[in-house]
Amino acid sequence: MAAFTQVKTVVVDNGIEVFYREAYPASVGASLVAALPIILLLHGFPSSSFQYRNLIPILAQKYRVIAPDFPGYGFTVVPAARNYSYTFESLTTTTAAFLDALEIKNFTVYVFDYGAPTAFRLALQRPEAVTAIISQSGNAYVEGLGQGFWGGVEKVWANPTPASVEALKNNVTSFDTTKWQYTTGAPDPSAVPPETYNLDYYLMTRPGNADIQVGYLVNYKTNVDIYPDFQKYFREHQPPLLAIWGKGDQIFVPPGAEAFKKDLPNAVVKFVDAGHFALENGALKEIGDSILAFLGEHGI
Repeated sequence: MAAFTQVKTVVVDNGIEVFYREAYPASVGASLVAALPIILLLHGFPSSSFQYRNLIPILAQKYRVIAPDFPGYGFTVVPAARNYSYTFESLTTTTAAFLDALEIKNFTVYVFDYGAPTAFRLALQRPEAVTAIISQSGNAYVEGLGQGFWGGVEKVWANPTPASVEALKNNVTSFDTTKWQYTTGAPDPSAVPPETYNLDYYLMTRPGNADIQVGYLVNYKTNVDIYPDFQKYFREHQPPLLAIWGKGDQIFVPPGAEAFKKDLPNAVVKFVDAGHFALENGALKEIGDSILAFLGEHGI
């Protein structure tokens, strides 16, 4: 049985107040928590650790589970005076500082969407820290870039004029696009909890947040540029990897999951009847059970 999920904050990286959720088995005393194996849950766009609210209790039956909010998302606070650079390099630096503050040396990482390049950049810096990878629409191959979403983004990458960036911002931060990310590919779109996309949209309406979001999206090109470095890391270190993706995901499409096998021949690849936000599309139990079984098979 898992303990209640706690919400906490810690100040790292020169003033950033990182909000995070944490849970662990109820049977484990506070003095023994540090000895538990850790699962780090990294969210994506346009969500936050809220997307893991139902997965955390499943995994925390056995593990210490930690899910932070990235700068620009959820309830993490970045002081204006900090002049934070909202890039994936900065996300990696802040995430590393967060792990150091919590004295976390080794962890399994669950990567989704933006969480993937952040974790993989971290793995390039600390390859021995990553004990296993769970990829749920966490991409590292050009085959995974669904052109229905990324085609328009790539045009902006090629010609990032003020007008094209503004148009992209208005599109990706709109309520319709936010809802689309949650419902497209879902077996029953009417079953997607409306608080998910409404919370994400509400948080994006905060002053200046839309500019942060389009900045990250434009900067995502720097991740694609180093996909080969991520792939080299996979080949050289062979981390255990479970890719479990929604078969209806149109943002990071299924070929991206299959592509892991090119560099990780022992990777386990599974597809669930879901879209991009599979945890909100009825696949929660299947994903949770698959993670527990996979980690158990690897002695983690």
